[in-house]
Amino acid sequence: MDRGHRHVASHSPATRPHRLYFSVEGLFRQENNHTSFQDARQVFDKVPQPNVEICGAMIKGYVLGELWQEVIEIYHLMQRIGVEPHNFTIPLVLKACARLADMQEGKDIHDYIIRRGLEWDGFVANSLLAMYAKCGSLEDAHRVFHKMAERGVVSWNAMIAGYLQNGACEEALKLFNEMQIAGVRPNSITWSAIIAGYAQNGCWDEALEFFRQMRRADVEPISNTLAGVLSACAYFKSLEKGKEVHDYVIKTGFESDLYVRGALIDMYARCGCIEIARQLFDKMSERSVVSWTVMIAGYVQNGFPNEALKLFSQMRMAGVKPNSVTMATILPPCGHLAAMKQGKQIHGHMIKFGFEYDIFAGSALIDMYAKCKSIDSALQVFDEMCTRNVVSWNAMIAGYTQNERAAEALQLFHQMHLTDVRPSYVTVATILPACGHLAALQQGKEIHGYIIRNGFESVNFVGNALIDMYAKCGNVELARQLFDKMSRKNQISWTTMIAGYGMHGFGQDALTLFNQMQQTDMRPDHITFVAVLSACSHAGLVDEGWQYFESMRQDYGITPTVENYACMVDLLGRAGRLNEARHFIETMPIQPSAGVWGSLLGACRIYCHIELGEYAARHLFELEPENSGFYILLSNIYAKAGRWDDVAKVRSLMKSRNLTKRPGCTWIEVKNRVHTFLVGDLAHPQSEKIYAMLESLAAKMEDAGYVPDTGFVLHNLEEEDKEFLLCGHSERLAIAFGLISTSPGTTLRIAKNLRVCGDCHEATKFISKIVEREIIVRDSNRFHHFKDGCCSCGDYW
Repeated sequence: MDRGHRHVASHSPATRPHRLYFSVEGLFRQENNHTSFQDARQVFDKVPQPNVEICGAMIKGYVLGELWQEVIEIYHLMQRIGVEPHNFTIPLVLKACARLADMQEGKDIHDYIIRRGLEWDGFVANSLLAMYAKCGSLEDAHRVFHKMAERGVVSWNAMIAGYLQNGACEEALKLFNEMQIAGVRPNSITWSAIIAGYAQNGCWDEALEFFRQMRRADVEPISNTLAGVLSACAYFKSLEKGKEVHDYVIKTGFESDLYVRGALIDMYARCGCIEIARQLFDKMSERSVVSWTVMIAGYVQNGFPNEALKLFSQMRMAGVKPNSVTMATILPPCGHLAAMKQGKQIHGHMIKFGFEYDIFAGSALIDMYAKCKSIDSALQVFDEMCTRNVVSWNAMIAGYTQNERAAEALQLFHQMHLTDVRPSYVTVATILPACGHLAALQQGKEIHGYIIRNGFESVNFVGNALIDMYAKCGNVELARQLFDKMSRKNQISWTTMIAGYGMHGFGQDALTLFNQMQQTDMRPDHITFVAVLSACSHAGLVDEGWQYFESMRQDYGITPTVENYACMVDLLGRAGRLNEARHFIETMPIQPSAGVWGSLLGACRIYCHIELGEYAARHLFELEPENSGFYILLSNIYAKAGRWDDVAKVRSLMKSRNLTKRPGCTWIEVKNRVHTFLVGDLAHPQSEKIYAMLESLAAKMEDAGYVPDTGFVLHNLEEEDKEFLLCGHSERLAIAFGLISTSPGTTLRIAKNLRVCGDCHEATKFISKIVEREIIVRDSNRFHHFKDGCCSCGDYW
């Protein structure tokens, strides 16, 4: 404490209360930091009997510093020492209750107000009304409003804002009209509340319409009004309207307003004009943390993660302290770029600035680690969170799903149900892909029931996720029923259903649906064409595939992407037109990706084309040297040709690069539980019965004419050993378990992470006929529907 402060404290407060009041006030007027609050509190604590003015000065100072709990503490002290707060202090305490969402404290103060007879004071009543509204108790707010002797524009504004803050737009509009009938003219704050409220509730059309009415009423806007209108323009990506509002901003002199300038930057960024947004940012003479954050978000939204990270570094160099929103905004680019090092540095900043316990920043941190494939780090952040909201749970569930840990995703979803956090429509859209990945149809149906009960079916991306889930669980008929029932189909809806038909090998159905899409006003994009071309590939529709590939440019002006080229290589390769596929790659106008060369290598494996397979593999080993799958494909080609020395060379190369083969894994859902099997698995509790069933089936299959194709055992072993290995493939173990665990006639649905081998494919045809069941198998490429000894793929796969 400096000399001036010691001088004040050394005098008797009883004789010089006015000096103490001004000392406390003066300390709060200093730079608003922790030290000034401590100094003021030290002065205050030395006063034996603080009066109402000194207590009021402390409360006012704490409000300025947004130290809401301390405001309540001083109020309680006043109650204990018998100092009656006056009508200028009580509204500040009510504001603290609102900011803390502490309605019980607010109600206690309301009782005190009634005892003091202050409920008729307009200033107090307005503050009480605002407190109830911000705490979400509209009924109490309405009761205070109707008891008011006089309702000025401030009272009406507080009540209207309360309705809007709680999403009650219709009630707010009704009150807005009643206000004018009562002869109270809406002011700029009223219009701002209405416009910003409608914008925040997603009612963008209404927000813009109210802005037009405000201009016709010749009411001067405030910054909140303009920011709300610009948000509406941003939502609609209405650049023309946004520019018109920008002109109005310049005309009314608001361009230098930090809040409005931030809204302008956001509008241009969301409309895709990132250069204009940056120009506005660079011209700012003063930039707040919000300004920096909005510009960083603009880069993120427009797909410029490197620029976002660069700007964040500039922000730190400029000495601007980021807030939790900044942290939540800058973490996604790290995930997008798989920039773990930078992500960890930002994690360090979060700890330094005390944001590690912020729910939204913490959720963004989980998402970043998950996208960087560090799922254990994501789980550690999740486990260490003091409180978790629905966003936190969604981020962790999505992390598991994205990292192909679908079983853990479902387990976490079930854990979420045991907490007070209710799954949202985002949660169910996030967990449904996990059901699809595991072919967990029963669990998917249960989640569908939850969706119906909670009214989420009308949410477009939830409907799309359901279609995808049912298609991937093998029930394409139910997927189509849901598609047909959708009242509003978007581009993703059509693409998802087309892709569903394609993965089941129903190429003609996929093309028929695409033709129906063309007859609507829905325009396909390059992803739609990926689905169409894949459907052609799985069904062997080469000529049709060529036509649709040419149609992209000719009919829609779409430049094919590398994914579209990969589909064409796959289409030609599966059809055995390998030299044509090679020529297609060599004449591509863009650089071939690993996906393109991988399609060619996969085709070479089917047709055992060694020379072309080696050619494709050389490119793949340069593009993705750490992808073990490509080494395995080449090794399989050599093994099928009996070139065991070359197989050994490939495996030696893998060993030198610390690469391991991805183990084959198959899932089957029985009685609402997903069971996992690996090749040769003996870990299942019913392992003995499973192998007994396989032995029984083997005898019946042999009687039916099945002969094991040992060419699919890619090891240099004796024939008898090869036959034994074939019996232990994970898909056969899953089928055997399904047979011993379900009643006769039940359809079996299994999913495998790799391509099903040719011998298992042949064996499953025999099994389906012997046991008289339909067996639906989804491998890494497509679906196989086995029934009565036949497969839906027609052996074209």
